[in-house]
Amino acid sequence: MDQTRNPAKKNPIKRVARGVGQAKRTLTRFIKKPAHAPGTSPGTLVPAPEKKSAKSRITLIAYDQDHYLKKEIDTIEEALPLKDSPTVTWINIDGLHDIALIESVGRQFGIHPLTQEDIVNIGQRPKAEDFDDYIYIVFKMLSYRDGTDQIESEQVSLILGSNFLISFQEAPGDVMAPVRERIEKGKGRIRKAGCDYLAYALIDAVVDHYFLVLEAFGEKIEDLEAELLSDPTPNSLQRLYAMKRDVIFFRKQVWPIRELLNRLVKEESPLIDKSVDVFISDVYDHTIQIIDTIESFRDLMAGLLDIYLSTISNRMNAIMKMLTIMATIFIPLTFIAGIYGMNFEYMPELKWHWAYPALWVIFISIFLGMLTWFKHKKWL
Repeated sequence: MDQTRNPAKKNPIKRVARGVGQAKRTLTRFIKKPAHAPGTSPGTLVPAPEKKSAKSRITLIAYDQDHYLKKEIDTIEEALPLKDSPTVTWINIDGLHDIALIESVGRQFGIHPLTQEDIVNIGQRPKAEDFDDYIYIVFKMLSYRDGTDQIESEQVSLILGSNFLISFQEAPGDVMAPVRERIEKGKGRIRKAGCDYLAYALIDAVVDHYFLVLEAFGEKIEDLEAELLSDPTPNSLQRLYAMKRDVIFFRKQVWPIRELLNRLVKEESPLIDKSVDVFISDVYDHTIQIIDTIESFRDLMAGLLDIYLSTISNRMNAIMKMLTIMATIFIPLTFIAGIYGMNFEYMPELKWHWAYPALWVIFISIFLGMLTWFKHKKWL
């Protein structure tokens, strides 16, 4: 075999270094460094190093029970005439690297500099903060892509005002398309409700998508379990640990949402009507269900590791059992061959004409007899 074609197998140091590199890339999902340097003044906006969107896009949606408007705008000032209108105004901004745009939104809508900093810093923990004039909500939108076999996250920030809602996303494309469709077609109660119900609908859409992620992840667990039971390999163990990291990452993103929703219900903000509390409580129940499923997945991951170790141990035991049986069979054969391999001159069987065939008969009889005995003992 040509060793030059696979240098990773030839050099174990490179293989270890590559594994360490993969572990570091995985850990970056858990530990997000702040975009600004240590000691920077609070409220300083620094764009995130990872730009998922080359250009920020602003989408304006305004509606009430009888009217609907949707268009893309170039500046936030174009949305100001609708700021104090009785209609519900939803401004969605895709892309967080345009600091001038974020600052402009902050000036026009009275958003605190610390909130602007949290919007830009994509490493935020899901939370809800009440600033009297608005409520700041931040959470994670998760997706499971087959191409990467990894759970990916995107930060979503909401600014909930009295009659406006501003959402910030890292990049275009999300799981909120059903909400936009309901608004456009006037389905359900969303066109009759206010911005608080719209905020609930967006959070609900993201939380409902968690179930799809759980479903895809559950299928991966089933496939891995079947592989571990039939033919486990070192690659199976790597996949197992990668999935365990994904479960931990998933739990880290979902667990704080329970506290977020609980706070929205209990703080009794004037920006959230009492009639919306029951819907937020429903999302809270879904979140608890998701967390319970994640905990079940964690238990399954621990069980899969036990399955892997047991399967490898059983395979090794089977190999050792077969080698022991073969060695046991050849012990008496080797003993007889050793006796007649000695260089003594006076050995009666050496001069016998049928000695060699008789010896083979003895060998075969011992071999078959021991196999029969092993099968009788159910060792084979």
